[in-house]
Amino acid sequence: MSFCVLPVQVLAAEEEDYEHTRCGKKPGVRELKNYPDVYNFYFENDLFAGTDNNYTNGVKLSWVSANLEDYISDPCLPKWIRRLNHFSRHLQPGDFESRNMVVTGGQQIYTPTDHTRSDLITNDRPYAGWLYLGLAYNARTEKEMETVEINVGMVGPASLARQSQDLIHKWRGIYRFQGWNNQLNNELGILYVREKKRRVMQIHDAGALKFDAITHYGYALGNVKTYANAGVEMRIGNFLPNDFGTSPIRPASESNAPLPVNSSRRLAQGGLHGFVSVDARAMAHNIFLDGNTFSDSHSIPKRYFVGDVAAGIAWQWRGGKITYAQYLRSKEFRGQVKPQSFGSITVSFEY
Repeated sequence: MSFCVLPVQVLAAEEEDYEHTRCGKKPGVRELKNYPDVYNFYFENDLFAGTDNNYTNGVKLSWVSANLEDYISDPCLPKWIRRLNHFSRHLQPGDFESRNMVVTGGQQIYTPTDHTRSDLITNDRPYAGWLYLGLAYNARTEKEMETVEINVGMVGPASLARQSQDLIHKWRGIYRFQGWNNQLNNELGILYVREKKRRVMQIHDAGALKFDAITHYGYALGNVKTYANAGVEMRIGNFLPNDFGTSPIRPASESNAPLPVNSSRRLAQGGLHGFVSVDARAMAHNIFLDGNTFSDSHSIPKRYFVGDVAAGIAWQWRGGKITYAQYLRSKEFRGQVKPQSFGSITVSFEY
C-alpha cells in the first residue's frame, strides 16, 4: 500500500481557502445545510433482566459531528482535526454524498456469576473491564452507509472496572463482587472495525405505517476482539428517522448517520417506531474470554459463533431521541448455563 503526501504549500493553500468560511458555507462546492452536532449517551445493564453477571454493565458517550463535505477541508471541523484527517483519504476513498466524524469514550464490565467467591473461578468467565476512546468516520449515500472506527484503550485494572462497579453497588446498597483480584492483567487494547449498512426495503405510504429493513455486515481486527458479523434490523412506526437503525454498545453502532444533501436532520415531525434486529458473529478472538494476549491470565473456552436478538421502541422528537431495547445474547463460552439478557437505553440530543 502506498500513501501520497500532499506538499506543504498545497495544505497551506487549502487551509487559507477555508479560513474565512463557516460551517455549511464553502466556496466552489454545493452547499450543505448547517446541521447540528449530536450527543449520545448509552447505558446497558443486565439489571433490566434481573441478573448481575457476564456482560454486566456498559456506558458510552459519543459526539457526532455536523454533516461534512469531507474530513480534510470542511470548516465544520476544527483545523487541528482537519490536519489529523489527511490519512482518511485512504480509509474511505469512495464517492459519498455526506460524511461525519464520531468521537466516543466508554467502559464495559464483565464478571462471573458467583459474586461471593474470592478465589479463581476456573469454569466461569474472567473478571474484566475495557476503558477506551474511539474515532469513527461515517460516509453515506441515500441507501448505504460505510463506517470505519478505531478504538484504543486499556483492559485490566487500568480500566477502572472494579472501582466503577464497587461505587455503583455502594450507592445502591448491595453486595460487592469479591473476586476482582483475579481479573485480566493490564493490556493496551486496539480495535479496528469496518461495517457497511444498507437499506434494502422501504415502504412509506402516506397516511399509513412506515416500514424499512436495514442490513449490515463487517469485521473487526485487534487484540480486543477479532470477528466477522452480519445482521438485519426491521422497523415499523408512524415515523422512521432517516438513519441506519439502532445498535447496542459496539463499534460502528452510532444511529445518528449523516443525512443526504438537502434533507433536514432537525425534525419537522416526530413519532414512535418499534424495531427488531439480529446480529450474528463468527468470533476468532475475544480477550474477555480468551484472556490476555501477551501474558498469562484466566481464560475459558469460547464459542466461535455468537448471536444477538433484540426488540425495542424509539421515540423521536425535534432535537432528540430516546430508545430502549432488550437484547438476548446466545451463550458465549463453554459451560455457560444460559443465554444472557440485558437492557439498553440510548438518549440523543442535537445541539
